[in-house]
Amino acid sequence: MLETSARLLQLLSLLQVRREWTGPALAERMGVTERTVRRDVGKLRTLGYPINASPGVAGGYQLGAGAQLPPLLLDDDEAVAVALGLSAVAASPVAGVAEASVRALTKLEQVLPGRLRPKFGMLRNAVTTLPGPRAAVDPEILTSLSAAITDRRVVGFRYAKADGESSRRLAEPYGLVDAGHRWYLVAWDLGREDWRTFRADRFGSVPVPRGRFTPRPLPGPDLAGYVHESIVRSPYRYDVVVRIDAPVQQVAEKVPPQVAELEDDGGRTVLRAGFDSLEYPLIQLAGLGFAFEIIEPAEFRDRARELGSRLREAGRTERPASP
Repeated sequence: MLETSARLLQLLSLLQVRREWTGPALAERMGVTERTVRRDVGKLRTLGYPINASPGVAGGYQLGAGAQLPPLLLDDDEAVAVALGLSAVAASPVAGVAEASVRALTKLEQVLPGRLRPKFGMLRNAVTTLPGPRAAVDPEILTSLSAAITDRRVVGFRYAKADGESSRRLAEPYGLVDAGHRWYLVAWDLGREDWRTFRADRFGSVPVPRGRFTPRPLPGPDLAGYVHESIVRSPYRYDVVVRIDAPVQQVAEKVPPQVAELEDDGGRTVLRAGFDSLEYPLIQLAGLGFAFEIIEPAEFRDRARELGSRLREAGRTERPASP
């Protein structure tokens, strides 16, 4: 009985690590006959695990989706990786996921082998996540969008712009991008007939799937890069370009990728970013501690001269007496 149980666990583990196995391959891996493999597959099915089988030379066995999650059989490195991942997800911007990750981590730690506990403890204590502003997202919104992306279905949803105005949108969803502090959907907006990035935390309703759509060419080869360019420049009133007298590595330590695009310029750095006002970027650039040159727009240079005059006036030790 013990040998049979161990063999069933081994078979279940093998079905989890590869999408499909042929009967001969499983038999060779387990050191048994193909008849034994067929018998063990039948036993797993009686236990409630849906194992699909396709006939023929090219056929094989595949673990399908069932009513409950089967036990995951992890090796040492996989167990530590999952535990660390659950610890990190505690800071996720997806609403409710943090609590679920803590519950799952508690279950995993209870069965974590003693030899792995010191390794996991050292890694968890050595890794710290800096807190930052995170916009909470309903996980149902993400799962609904993921399903629509996979099935190529148009989605309808309510969406709020930055000024709070809400409207009904119809869009063809193509990809979800995690920007660290926010989730973004890349989609073709059917109403505006153009590509758009939508912040998932601004969805006013769970997306409702509609009819299927024929995929169109993407706006770029890398959706993450497209979102990055969109969130640092496109939605803003001013496109600011400056040249900073510092290597790009030093500037990158102070300017996160969500804020601006940085480009090496022969030992100096060209910074491109979008802003709705021109005073704020001047204050931020001055605070970097590097000399910089304004390339565009011309209005940005005018605003810099005005702000410089006010700062010089504010820095005077004595002011003339009022008449």
